[in-house]
Order: sequence, then C-alpha cells, then structure tokens
Amino acid sequence: MFKIMLIEDDLTLFREVKERLTQWSYDVFGVEDFGKVLQEFTAIQPHLVIIDIRLPKFDGFHWCRMIRSHSNVPIIFLSSRDHPTDMVMSMQLGADDFVQKPFHFDVLIAKIQATLRRVYDYGTDRVELRTWRGAAVEYVRNTVTNGEGAVELTKNEMLILKTLVERKNKIVDREELMRSLWDNEQFVSDNTLTVNVNRLRKKLEAIGLAVYIETKVGQGYMATEEADAP
Repeated sequence: MFKIMLIEDDLTLFREVKERLTQWSYDVFGVEDFGKVLQEFTAIQPHLVIIDIRLPKFDGFHWCRMIRSHSNVPIIFLSSRDHPTDMVMSMQLGADDFVQKPFHFDVLIAKIQATLRRVYDYGTDRVELRTWRGAAVEYVRNTVTNGEGAVELTKNEMLILKTLVERKNKIVDREELMRSLWDNEQFVSDNTLTVNVNRLRKKLEAIGLAVYIETKVGQGYMATEEADAP
C-alpha cells in the first residue's frame, strides 16, 4: 500500500481528500504540528507528498525545499494560488506536479497514479517497487514494509529478495542468486549465500514474512505468493 502524506491545514478539505484517497487504497497521513513537518515526514517515510502552499508557520515552498534536501520522494502541490510564478517556483524546488484548487477529485487521483507509476515503476529504467505478500518491497530504500512494520535490508539482502520476488513462485537456483550478488559465482563460497539468506529471513521474521522464503533442497530458494483470485 502506498503511503501519502497530505500537508493541508484546512481540516475539512483534509478529511475529504483523505476519505477519497482511502477509497483508492492509499494510506493517508496528516500533520500534527506544522512547525515539525520535516520530522513527521521522516517518521512516516511516505511514497508521495501532497502539500498546500499556504500553511501555518512556514509555507509549502519552505517544506518542499526541506524535504528535497533529504529525499527524492515525489511531491504534488495543491493550492488555490494560481499565479504562474507559484507554479514555476514549485517546479524549480523539485515538485512533480501542481494541482489548482478547486479541483476535481478524478483529476487529482489521475495525477497521483501517474506520478506513482512514473517514479516507482518507470522512474529509472527499472522497477523501484514490488508488492509481495501485501508488503511493499522498495529497492531504492532497501526496505520492506507491511501492516506489521518495516525492516531495512543490506544491499546484498535486498538483491537476494529482489531476485526472488521478481520470480515469485518459481525456484531460483543458488548459482543464479550468487551471480545476481557478485556477478561471478566462482568468487563466492556456497556458505556465503546461505549466511546472507539466513540474515534476510531473520529480518523478515520481524514482519511475518520469513516463512515465505522457502528452501528447495538441492535446488535453491523460492519466494511464494498467494495465487491470484479467479
């Protein structure tokens, strides 16, 4: 599930937007303290930020600048201000889109979906996010997140999981996994791969996913996934 941080001080609008986005299965977070937006952003780690320009204490441009100094997360401005300089400023600060109030919800949803597809599916000529067993596997952040929490993986652990998840319900032999990690398996001991898989399982155990990395004796490993509903 994608997490969206909605930085909007109009409580009525916030509730309305949150309700509509929740209907589209997005997980929406608001801001409790408009003086600590960056701290809350860091705690939430959203996949996308929607931000108004007019905000208490500091405007949206300030927080866009602060977020951009820490993250490349996609940002969409949502504002009643319609001066061209506001749109130009938004883009110069690294925003991905600008939606003017009043707006049609279908337009906002379409822009959100397009931005998420571009960033997480096609952003860098490779997929940046996969879903597996209801969890978001984010290759760039090296994280796996589901309703039970989030775990951070090492580069090698993520490479193993990435290889398995992209071949869900298929056995990946040990040699292929070693090639994915070190390009040439002759430089890697068989025990090294076992150690890395065990460490990966240990971390996934914290969010209930370890049992879905299966060992196929004499063959390799497999990430299992529930069959699609008919």
